[in-house]
Order: sequence, then C-alpha cells, then structure tokens
Amino acid sequence: MIDKFNLGNGLTVITHRMPSLSSVAIGIWIGAGGRYETKRENGISHFLEHLLFKGTKKRSCQQLKQAIEGVGGSFNGFTSEEATCYLVKVVNKYAPIGLDILTDMVRNPLLKDVDVEKERKVIIQEIKMYEDLPSYYVHEIFDGLLWPHHPLGRNISGTLKSISAIKRKDLFDYWGKYYRAKNIVLAVVGNFKAKNIRELAEHHLSKVGEGSRQRFLPAKKGKDSPGIKLSFKKTEQVHLCLGGKGFSRNHPDRYGLGILATILGGNMSSRLFREVREKRSLAYEIRAESKQYHDTGAFVVSAGVAPGKTKETLRVILKELKRVKESKVTEGEMKRAKEFLIGQLLLGLEDSSTYMLWLGGQQITEGKIRSLKEVKSKINKVTREDIKRIATALFREENLNLAIIGPLKNEEEISSILKL
Repeated sequence: MIDKFNLGNGLTVITHRMPSLSSVAIGIWIGAGGRYETKRENGISHFLEHLLFKGTKKRSCQQLKQAIEGVGGSFNGFTSEEATCYLVKVVNKYAPIGLDILTDMVRNPLLKDVDVEKERKVIIQEIKMYEDLPSYYVHEIFDGLLWPHHPLGRNISGTLKSISAIKRKDLFDYWGKYYRAKNIVLAVVGNFKAKNIRELAEHHLSKVGEGSRQRFLPAKKGKDSPGIKLSFKKTEQVHLCLGGKGFSRNHPDRYGLGILATILGGNMSSRLFREVREKRSLAYEIRAESKQYHDTGAFVVSAGVAPGKTKETLRVILKELKRVKESKVTEGEMKRAKEFLIGQLLLGLEDSSTYMLWLGGQQITEGKIRSLKEVKSKINKVTREDIKRIATALFREENLNLAIIGPLKNEEEISSILKL
C-alpha cells in the first residue's frame, strides 16, 4: 500500500512497504533539473549534485561513502531534465543511517571552493567523454533540433563555457532556492516500519525551510521547422536519431505512443529490429522510444549503421513509419506490445530501488501517483485504431528531424530522403 503525507513545512513523504524484502531504498528528490536553468546556468543542477557528495558540515566525503558502503549499501545520485535525485539502498535495519546520510547531504553541504574547482575539472572531462560517445551524443544533437533555444535542447551536464563560468556563490544561491521543503519529495520503499519512517522524516526534514515549488520555462507551443544536422566525425559507424515531438506525460495518448514505440522498435520482435537488423543486416542496434516531460515529449528512432548503408537504413525506417500510418497494426502485435510493457513494469517493480524511482519520479514531476491498476487499465484500453491515429498525427514530414554523427558531409542528399 502506498502512503503519502506532508510534513508541517510542506515537504512530501511517500512510502510503500514491501515486507518480503530485506532492503530499503530511500530517495530524496529535488524539483530542479536541466530545464529549470537559464542559458548561463546550464549544467548547474548536475554540478551541484556532484558537490553534495563531497562533504557536509558533519561528515567528510570519505565518511559519507563509508557510512553507506560500510553496511553493505549502495549510494548514488542523478540529474534529469525535471528532477535531481539522491538515493541509497541498504539492508532494512540500516534505514535510519541511510536517511541520516541523505538528509545531511541535502541540508548541510559544504560546497568548499577547493571542491568546486576539483569537480569543475571532473565535469569538464565528463562532457568531453560523452562528446566522444557518438551513440550518446547524437541524442543531444537531436534534442537541440526539437527544442532549439530552450533548456530541453541543452546538455544536462552543461557546456565547457557554462561550467567554467559557474562560481561557488552561483551554486550556493541555486541550492538555497531549490533545495527547500515544498520543492522536495522523500520516497521510501522496502521493508520498514511506517511509524519509524514518519518519525525519522520529522526528525531530519521538518526544519528545512519551506520555500516554494519552482517553475520552469514552458516548451514552445508553436511549430518549429523540422531540422537536419550532420556532425562530421571520422567514425566506423554513422549514428542517427530520426523523429519528432511527441506527447507530454499527461497527454491521453502517451500510453498509445508507448505501445507504438514498442511495436516499431521496443524489443527484438519489433518491426524495425526485424526489417533493419534481421532481414537486411544493416545495424547491430536499432530501437524506437518515446519520452515524456511535463508539457512536451518526443518520439525517436535511433541506430548505428555502416556509413555506406545510411540512406538505405533511413529508407527502411521511413517505410515502416509510413506503413504503420496506412494500415492498422495486427491484433497479435497489439497484444504482445501491451503484455511487454505491463510485464516489464511489473518485473521492474519487484525491486525496491526501481519502485522508489517510480514513485518518487512521479511525485516530484506530476505531484501525484498513478497506481499500477490505473496504468495497466490505460495500456489495455488502447486500440488498433488509436495506434493508426497517433502514427498519422506524429509521423509527418513537418515533424521529422534527423541528427547524424559520422563521416558524412552531403546534408542535401540525406535531406532529400526524408519523405513520408
């Protein structure tokens, strides 16, 4: 059973007991991420996340890590477009230690000048590392095509220029604005006593300043012109992303788009896997996926292919996108896609960490939790007619964007293929 309550300062606590487990997963979620930043601040959410692991007023960096790893636990953090999360997973009897460590990090970071300078160098290397991974970096280029001049089109880690310019005061001010009670969710999942968690939450978090729920820059409602961007790089493969804008997380068709993505390229029995990899041996990896944000979303097909096979691969992908617009998917495809999505969700939620991410992520971004029953019902209600209607709405030339990294230069020749 999922339990949710608010502390007196407005901080939200959400819990789910799984008595059969030996673990407890704890996450502190902050309503701050890449899309909350100005262009000058680009990367500051991620920069701050790194620094919170460097020490508090009570504990050094080493003491923080030893406190969790010394009892067999795991310790991590991540920054996304719409949230930052700090998480631990421990044997259930050590839940008080896990919560103590996380709250100490969030409430009492040192942000020492020496640590800021050290971590600045680390993040600059991280940015360079991802730029050297074309299968990853091509998605950043694609996002820039979908959301130009908007935070969603920028790198969450920032740029070399923005990270070099961020000062300790900028980080401290950002922490003071976003790391406040009404902008925080505590999520706890696993084998614990509800009374103990409530008492611990009150003890550690009731004195956090109230603050307010922060806002971000809305995504542009009007239509942007579709784009193509070739980034020349001497690689053995061409890495590409083809797609366009999709649906927000609250859009009634988001589950239908998830099913459509599964049918097209969500697993090894999908249409694109069969046509591109198994029949023609054009790619080792090809996939289709949808992603949702508060007020916008995307649909993207990605693949890595031999440079000389790029045009052929694009033609096959476009043929499949056109086919799903013109003819309804089969009943068998619908049934398998629905069972796949529901099955993957159920299997994932057998793990306390995954369940915590599912609950906390929904609460911090949407302010509510969709039950498993509701999600399953919405997936099962999608019809073959819905899939055809969604494909027709999204798979249009004016919603087609293409990002490519590889040893190609003729943008006009590639662009001429993009017809639906």
